[in-house]
Amino acid sequence: MDQAEAVTIRQHLIDPEICIRCNTCEATCPVGAITHDARNYVVDSAKCKQCLACIPPCPTGSIDNWRTMPRARAYGLEEQLGWDSLPAELNVEELADGGALDGGASLAPPSPALASAPTEATGFDSAGLSATVPPWSAAHPYANLYGPKAASRSVTATVVGNVRVTEVGKDYDTHHIVLDFGPMPFPVLEGQSIGVVPPGVDAHGRAHYARQYSVASPRNGERPGYNNLSLTVKRVLEDHQGNPVRGVASNYLCDRQIGDRVEVIGPFGTSFLMPNHPKSHIVMICTGTGSAPMRAMTEWRRRLRRSGKFEGGKLMLFFGARSREELPYFGPLQSLPKDFIDINFALSRAPGTPKRYVQDLMRERAADLAALLADPNAYFYVCGLKAMEEGVVLALRDVARQSGMNWDEVAAALRREGRLHMETY
Repeated sequence: MDQAEAVTIRQHLIDPEICIRCNTCEATCPVGAITHDARNYVVDSAKCKQCLACIPPCPTGSIDNWRTMPRARAYGLEEQLGWDSLPAELNVEELADGGALDGGASLAPPSPALASAPTEATGFDSAGLSATVPPWSAAHPYANLYGPKAASRSVTATVVGNVRVTEVGKDYDTHHIVLDFGPMPFPVLEGQSIGVVPPGVDAHGRAHYARQYSVASPRNGERPGYNNLSLTVKRVLEDHQGNPVRGVASNYLCDRQIGDRVEVIGPFGTSFLMPNHPKSHIVMICTGTGSAPMRAMTEWRRRLRRSGKFEGGKLMLFFGARSREELPYFGPLQSLPKDFIDINFALSRAPGTPKRYVQDLMRERAADLAALLADPNAYFYVCGLKAMEEGVVLALRDVARQSGMNWDEVAAALRREGRLHMETY
């Protein structure tokens, strides 16, 4: 029986205790069944087709939760938005009261299956092209060591560094923040993220949930050989719709002083990882604080190169911002050797110059990118604002087609082989 006609449904829900509000599920859902407010991410049972496209990209497993429900009593969006934890399964009596024991949907959740890459015939879906598996040579990640439902709920780190890495004023400053974990194990890889739990409560008196930040340092620490890591944090003053808002965690972190203690959960992420085999190439495309994982990958390659331990392939960076003053790490990037990394800056609000976005620069470098698209040792990483995602993928499509490649085949291979990864917000 189709679930749309069933008396009983297996309702898809998101666990608010585990969810780190990274927006991956909403960005991935092809039918717009997932939405959120200032606190929770929720699934609309009337829209959900149970295609499971949202399951593999979730870094915490919060998306993989199900409840057997009478269709007439399915949890609505408003009810889910008010949850602090998932409700218990209904017992037999409660199901019978709802008329749900006379037949209906299977009581088992749907079997997970990787969604195939969308084609133009099914509609263009840039998020659906992102790989859910890491490169074959990626190091093994540790994930979810600390969190609300882990054996050890969180770990406390000490702030040992906090410097501004942009030239703009206080209202738009971006900080490079270093956290030290002392003797507590907190292993991370380039491309992973952590959750920071701000102290205090929200306007409804509930404890703040964790906010996610990409790690900006390589696997052996911001300071090599130390149990520390760095974050790239911009003070948030408006939401994705441009409405004024003062970001709770971003302002909390940017205001931290040396010696302050910060509550952390994680690490998270098992797919946005860099390749480690010799001659592997990395193409990094980012905007703003999306540069954090790119900095981590670049610094790890730089350290390996300096030690003579890695015969590296090409590093290529496309970095976008409104102006040079808003580019994090602009100065240090300028000092990197040209034979080590190929850097391309896209400035959309620079005085006296036309607007340029990362996708414009990608098309200008089409010959180089086409060769990398065709190379199975080349890996592509996209991180930054959600608005950039489709433009970047369309630019890759144009590059492929102009060079005579079949884009549908290329896109499917990039996803299947863990060669195209996107983290946007």
